[in-house]
Amino acid sequence: MALRFRPMRSKDVRQCVEIVATNSVVSPRYGSAIAHLETAWLRLLGREAFRAFVFEELGRSDVTLVGVGVSTFVSDDFLRTLKTPPFVWAGAEMVKRVMRGESPFLSDKQVRQANADGGLNVVVWEGTIREVFRNRPEVHNTLLATFVDVHRGFLLKEMLGQMTSEEALQATVHSGNLFLSSIDGQYIDYMERPAHALLAEPHFIGINRELALDRVGTWIGSLFVYQSPQFGFRPSEQRLLLAALRGGTDEDLAETLGISLSAVKKTWRLIYDRVAARSPGLIPDQVPEELTSERGKEKKHRLLAYLREHPEELRPATL
Repeated sequence: MALRFRPMRSKDVRQCVEIVATNSVVSPRYGSAIAHLETAWLRLLGREAFRAFVFEELGRSDVTLVGVGVSTFVSDDFLRTLKTPPFVWAGAEMVKRVMRGESPFLSDKQVRQANADGGLNVVVWEGTIREVFRNRPEVHNTLLATFVDVHRGFLLKEMLGQMTSEEALQATVHSGNLFLSSIDGQYIDYMERPAHALLAEPHFIGINRELALDRVGTWIGSLFVYQSPQFGFRPSEQRLLLAALRGGTDEDLAETLGISLSAVKKTWRLIYDRVAARSPGLIPDQVPEELTSERGKEKKHRLLAYLREHPEELRPATL
């Protein structure tokens, strides 16, 4: 059996909410707000500030939805509110604000601006798996690896989350995160209460850029290392490249993105022209007209290999 992740689609939302609603740890944190979670997620789906993914297990003849992961880019004001004791359950609070028309999330324009200057605040909304998969280490490892993959390359300023188990708590602390004091809202490196007591009440674990960059060798510290992009890909080009990194032919990309095959090929040509103009030595020059040729495949392979090491090229930014 193989595990994979992909962006959440509108048709996934109801099933994802069911996973949350039937989780014995997570569901009680929402209270009455759980009834509005589906509506809130549907309203936000597709926005840059709402980064939602599903996890699937591929069987021989079927695909099983294993879990859901959601993180958000929020305003400075909302982050300060969350960090001010007494703490609240973040998921429920975000649902309530969306339903009141008081969204704490950045607009697409604000995400681009913050990612180019100042940095982004990340609040983890959800990371929940079906209870039948709770004892599968590879599932938890996939969630963690996906979180890193989804956030690498952004100019991050601060990150907050709430844990769902003692195992997740331990792993998160070992990764370099700190506890947020329930007394004054400052970062501390010790638990004020035993793990089971901490998890039973609203709490936060996280870190800011200044503290993260001092924690050399941790994966959380690596997320805050940033370099500016050099190519300035357009949003349509970024979407194609992100989809291409997950694999598939140009025909697959056309279906995934909902565009024509000719539009896919045109976008590849624009991408290659942009790369050739700014970094001539990165990929072979002069691709043939047919992008499916061996020369075209080599060009694509080298570009995607570069982008796997430089995810900042695929993050929204105002250049």
